[in-house]
Amino acid sequence: MAGQEHVVKALGNALTQNRLHHAYLFTGTRGVGKTTIARIFAKSLNCAAGITATPCGECSACKEIDSGRFVDLIELDAASNTQVDNMRELLESALYAPTSGRFKVYIIDEVHMLSKSAFNAMLKTLEEPPGHVKFILATTDPQKIPVTVLSRCLQFNLKQLPPALIAARLQYVLEQEQIAFEPGALALVARAAHGSMRDALSLMDQAIAFSAGKVEEAVVRTMLGTIDQGYLFDLLAALRDRDGAALLEIADSMAARSVAFDAALQELATLLHRIALAQAMPHAIADDEPERARLLELAQAFRAEDVQLYYQIAIYGRDEIDLAPDEYAGFTMALLRMLAFAPARGVTQPASVAPVTAQPGVKHSAVTAGKPADIPAELAPMDHASGGVSNGAAASGSQPDWGILAEQLNLQSMAQQLAKHCVLENILDGQITLCLSQEHKHLQTKMATEKLQAALGDYFAGPMKLKIVLGKTEAATPAVIEQQARQFRQQQANDSIARDGFVREAQAELDASLIAESVKPV
Repeated sequence: MAGQEHVVKALGNALTQNRLHHAYLFTGTRGVGKTTIARIFAKSLNCAAGITATPCGECSACKEIDSGRFVDLIELDAASNTQVDNMRELLESALYAPTSGRFKVYIIDEVHMLSKSAFNAMLKTLEEPPGHVKFILATTDPQKIPVTVLSRCLQFNLKQLPPALIAARLQYVLEQEQIAFEPGALALVARAAHGSMRDALSLMDQAIAFSAGKVEEAVVRTMLGTIDQGYLFDLLAALRDRDGAALLEIADSMAARSVAFDAALQELATLLHRIALAQAMPHAIADDEPERARLLELAQAFRAEDVQLYYQIAIYGRDEIDLAPDEYAGFTMALLRMLAFAPARGVTQPASVAPVTAQPGVKHSAVTAGKPADIPAELAPMDHASGGVSNGAAASGSQPDWGILAEQLNLQSMAQQLAKHCVLENILDGQITLCLSQEHKHLQTKMATEKLQAALGDYFAGPMKLKIVLGKTEAATPAVIEQQARQFRQQQANDSIARDGFVREAQAELDASLIAESVKPV
């Protein structure tokens, strides 16, 4: 039972300790193993080796259960036998002792389809069950089961299977069947199965027939009607470069190949979700992921807020595509919306960090509405037109404001977050030493560190060595200062609304109430 370890462990312990209940309820979506685990449990109860968590699979009981011929295992499809008479007949047979096994096991699939009268008939047996009877109920909709029945069952929820596990299982099956395949094809089928192993196996059977021997990614993509990921990566690259002409050119190319634009927006949202995961948790992207390099590249290319915005536009664009003049117009309008509403870079905020010149033993964390001071001349970036100072010319008595310097590096994604959560210790002899708190050490990835070091080298017009030490950051980091600035602006907005004459009049005369979370600074 792959992927359902929590259920296997619980049932295994119950069998090992011989602490058995008379009724079990397995819930979960289609194809996750409810009936399969019920049959395995029936083998564990009736194996010739005794009640065991590891049935032998070789005795007559195990073989007959596998082949569906075991007389003491009764399977009932509740969808086809909803009436009370069917349930009464089944319950009457439960009074008799098992014919050849240790227990009579009743597996009732889709039990939520039973009528109210059938549930009432079952309830009496569940209240006073014979010792030789075990009920195993399975359903995809436990909310429709009466609570009186639920309370008399041990309930186990089988979860949807992750795509990686489904792909691994498909690979095992194809290797056993000696069928050639491409890993990308398995990944497509695993994602299309939406957590159902049965659906994945059905799709794989279809793919084998469709591909005439070798399961190839291009063939499976055509079969499933999924979008070539290359288009989506190219679209995001054009968004990164703010290239509207390239966006429309790619959309035209997709239209020429009769791509379904509704599905394209869905796939684009899925890709943006994976990019957001790569930004928050780079290790969430498997090392053997075929698109890992491009995902991480785009994760570094976009800010987190950009990705969230694009994802939202893709979701809303898909909802609105039926209202558009045609699918092409709806798709391209969503892309142009992403281009138009992308957060502007380098915009001065109303409240900004006060200019700071760090001196030994002095810590600065104030936030004021001021104009950033210039970087000291000896640490200014190289002026290529007129010449400038090198990184080795840093004076030991003066250090730049790290918040201002980090902003001028124009970093993105993880590298930007790493810089914002550091404080500057010193710049000396071509080496920049930053301090990062322990709670943010997850930001110190190899890729983010390399990008930050490269940006510093460009800024100072020469190779710079970056050293990041973990420790307590007593001075406020740029991230903290930004948060304080946001809070300052929010408080200003709250105060402004509270003083507004119209608002006060509405509250006094109309008994209006102010929705605090709706107040946003402009």
